[in-house]
Amino acid sequence: MLISMWRRVASLLICVAVLAGFLGLSTAEAALIGTKEEIDIGRKVANDLEKKYGLVEDAELQARVARIGANLVAVTDRKDLPYTFKVLKSKDVNALALPGGFIYVFQGLIDYMPSDEELAGVLGHELGHVAKRHTVRQMEKSLTMSILFGLIFGDRGVFLQNLAYNALMAGYSREDEREADRLGFIHSYKAGYNPYSMLLAMQKLADMENKPSYGLFSSHPEPDTRAALLKKQISQAGVYPQAVIEGETARVAQGEWTLPTFRVSYDNYKPFYRAYFAAGALYRTAQTPDFSTDHFVLSEDENAVHIYYEGRLITTISEQDANAAQIDLANLAGLYLDSLRQWSGKLK
Repeated sequence: MLISMWRRVASLLICVAVLAGFLGLSTAEAALIGTKEEIDIGRKVANDLEKKYGLVEDAELQARVARIGANLVAVTDRKDLPYTFKVLKSKDVNALALPGGFIYVFQGLIDYMPSDEELAGVLGHELGHVAKRHTVRQMEKSLTMSILFGLIFGDRGVFLQNLAYNALMAGYSREDEREADRLGFIHSYKAGYNPYSMLLAMQKLADMENKPSYGLFSSHPEPDTRAALLKKQISQAGVYPQAVIEGETARVAQGEWTLPTFRVSYDNYKPFYRAYFAAGALYRTAQTPDFSTDHFVLSEDENAVHIYYEGRLITTISEQDANAAQIDLANLAGLYLDSLRQWSGKLK
């Protein structure tokens, strides 16, 4: 019985070798998908997606997303693909990474995450899936099984295109998602975006109701564990100050120093989202050549005060913030500015 089983295994391996030669692959690379074929598959799926949804007819928005994507590609380890970043005309809050570097965000995601920082986190994550060939690896596993059991019929390109659709709908493994999270941080961080971008995007997605069952959400397990891993990664990168979440409130702190606490939402951003933005903005500010407290400025409008450093928004203080702190808006903005000046003294 054992001898018979090994004979069957040997026969299957011989079949793989023969089919590998027929498919133009070496025995060692049997069932692997090369870069050129990966690009061809991705382009076909991309054409189908664009026919199905259409592209948003907003040249400025398309250029903005393409620019963010190009900044991320500049720091990725995989540059052998013709990357494109486009916005699909759909209200779904979602994004997709296709083989070959064709990356899409849906209009609904732009509306839900309007800042470049959040988009950089999402696009950096999707770029991670492409850079590590996560979808292609899933396709290769299916292709290997199909070769073994003789299930390939007709045109190989059509067969692989179907494998691509199946892999995208099936989603990623837990390990693939964690790796894409890690690379989402690395890409957005190295490209100069807010170091909390990936964490902010992940937690905003986790807060959503009525999530789609594909793309970003096709396999979105253990959000708390993934967030904890990202926080550890951010800390190990030496990012300062930190965003400290305390129940429904949040603050920005470094050692004993702290900004006044964020207690209310502003413009649909919860207190801890606001803390992430402010902490990351200050980190980038601290890296500015010739950093000086003189460059912090206040800009007022009807119901809020915006704090900037050389054109970079640090945070916004609203009338609701002032009411929650039981102080008038001008005095609260003054407290924030005084606190920022104290923080800058810690950097010297």
